[in-house]
Amino acid sequence: MRFSPTTLAVSATLASLASALSSSLQQVTAFNDGPTKAGMYVYVPSGVSGPAPIIVAIHYCTGTANAYFSNTQYANLADTHGFIVIYPNAPSSGGCWDVASTASLTHNGGGDSLTIVNMVKYAVANFGGDADRVYATGSSSGAMMTNVLAGAYPDVFKAGSSYSGVPDGCFYVAGAQPGQDTPGWNSQCSGGTLIKSAQEWGDQVRSYYPGYTGSYPKMLIWHGTADTTLAYPNYAEALKQWSNVLGVSQTATNQNTPDAGYTQSVYGTTLVGYSGQGVGHTVPVHEAVDLAWFGIA
Repeated sequence: MRFSPTTLAVSATLASLASALSSSLQQVTAFNDGPTKAGMYVYVPSGVSGPAPIIVAIHYCTGTANAYFSNTQYANLADTHGFIVIYPNAPSSGGCWDVASTASLTHNGGGDSLTIVNMVKYAVANFGGDADRVYATGSSSGAMMTNVLAGAYPDVFKAGSSYSGVPDGCFYVAGAQPGQDTPGWNSQCSGGTLIKSAQEWGDQVRSYYPGYTGSYPKMLIWHGTADTTLAYPNYAEALKQWSNVLGVSQTATNQNTPDAGYTQSVYGTTLVGYSGQGVGHTVPVHEAVDLAWFGIA
C-alpha cells in the first residue's frame, strides 16, 4: 500500500477532522469470538438509532484499523447517515488478511473471515446493528477479504466494494493455515497470470457454501491500470467471476465516471467495475459512491 503526497495530505486533513466527530473509534475488548485473534474496532455515532446499517471497512497489508479509520471518511459519513462502522484489525504481524486458507474460504470454516462475521453478529447484538443491512469494503488485502466475505458469507453481506483486490479465492494456497503469522501469498495471482473462465471462477465461489440457494451480494470492483502490486489483469478476472456468480452480463460502458480518467463498466444493477487509467495501488476510496451502492445515502 503506497500513499502519494496528495493522499498523505488528505490523511492529515481527515485526522484533524476526527476531533469533530460525534464519537470516537473504540476497541471492543469484550469481543473474543474468534476463531482468529483479529481485533474489533467500531465507530458508533452518538445518538445512532437502531437497527442501523453496518459497514465493515477492512484495511490493507501493513495497515491497521486505526489507519483505515483515519484515512477514509466512513466515520464522518456515519455521523451524517446514522450507520455503524466496524474496522477489523488483522492478527498477522504484517497486517495482511487470511484470504488463502481453506478455512477462511469456507462458510463457517474458520479463519479471519469467520472472525469478521462474528464481529458483525456482536455489533447486531450489542450496538443496535441491522443484520439485514450489512456491507463490506476494503483496500488491497482488505479488498481481497471483501470478496472472500461476499463469496463465503452471502447470507450475511448484502453488497461489497473492493478496491484493488483480486478475484475471490485467487490467493488460495494449498496447505495455508488460519492463524498463521504470515498468511499465504500467491505470486501467480498477484502477478495477474492466474486466468480462469468465468464459469471456473464462479464455481470456485459457489464451492465455499455448498447447498446455498440464496442471492449473492452486489459488487463494486475498482482497479488501476498502473497497479504493480496486484496486477491489472485481476480486474478483468474479478469481473468475470462476479458476472458469473450474479448471472449478469455487461450492459453499458461510461467514460470519465465517477472521475476523469475512470471507465465504468455496468453489469445490470448488481455489478459495476471502475478502471482508473494510470492509477496505481491502491485506487483512492470513493466513499460517496460506496454509500450510494449500499443504499445508505
